[in-house]
Amino acid sequence: MLEGRHLIQPSDLTVGEIDEICALAEQIIVNTADFQDVCRGKILATLFFEPSTRTRLSFEAAMLHLGGAVEGFADANSSSSTKGESLADTIRVVSSYVDVIAMRSPKEGAAFLASKYSDVPVINAGDGGHFHPTQTLTDMLTIRALQGGFEGHTIGFCGDLKFGRTVHSLAEAMSRYPRNQFIFISPQELQVPEYITQMLNEAGIRYTTAERLESVIGDLDILYMTRVQKERFFNEQDYVRLKDSYILDKAKMRQAKPNMIVLHPLPRVNEIAPEVDDDPRAAYFKQVKYGMFVRMALIAKLTGVL
Repeated sequence: MLEGRHLIQPSDLTVGEIDEICALAEQIIVNTADFQDVCRGKILATLFFEPSTRTRLSFEAAMLHLGGAVEGFADANSSSSTKGESLADTIRVVSSYVDVIAMRSPKEGAAFLASKYSDVPVINAGDGGHFHPTQTLTDMLTIRALQGGFEGHTIGFCGDLKFGRTVHSLAEAMSRYPRNQFIFISPQELQVPEYITQMLNEAGIRYTTAERLESVIGDLDILYMTRVQKERFFNEQDYVRLKDSYILDKAKMRQAKPNMIVLHPLPRVNEIAPEVDDDPRAAYFKQVKYGMFVRMALIAKLTGVL
């Protein structure tokens, strides 16, 4: 039962609940008109203390397609946090007006803190370098639709694995399914955090590391590209040195399996060349649309309308 629950990290959902959300999203994709009024009278608050395009707009579009309403802000400067209001007080106030909250913050743990003071479900829309569970649901719905399920995949994560919250979230979620294995492709400075590898070790999940994408791309069923995130660096020289570490182009794609898919949480900078967009294995713009549908399913579940 998901009604009234918070979603802070992927492990807040059981495997069965992930399947339930994805199954509902698939129903919505096929018969979107059947769901256009299910959230009438419900309000979603989008509290974005950090800039976002896809995540914020997809949450808002999801609620509007369900017949509900949206209020909130897209910039911390538009909130009373600029006056010194605490997050706890902001959440106490906002949760008295709405039925569900989607929140993004640059601070790790902010969504968990918000959940302690909210009277309505809080959905973590990204908290610093920690987790981004609804992007994970988006990724998983895409994998389910294009690769037939969640089991038996070799998944390559490439780029900024240290700060990439979407990487951390998807690795945690996919490690719960049988016969998956991971290849982490990054420069030494951006390797996946120890708490992720420790989790994989404890779960007995196979993983390897690599520094060259070319050396492993032929082994992958799923390639998850990420950008090197300028906003996570304290030293701009380090960012400039690392930002072009990996660029996926047609030449590299020729080495990949015919049925491999390329995912990316977006936005991209130059880590995927535009020439790859026309490759049928490029699935990142399909991901965008799946993201709206999976958030429709999640909102409907958390608010108890379905």
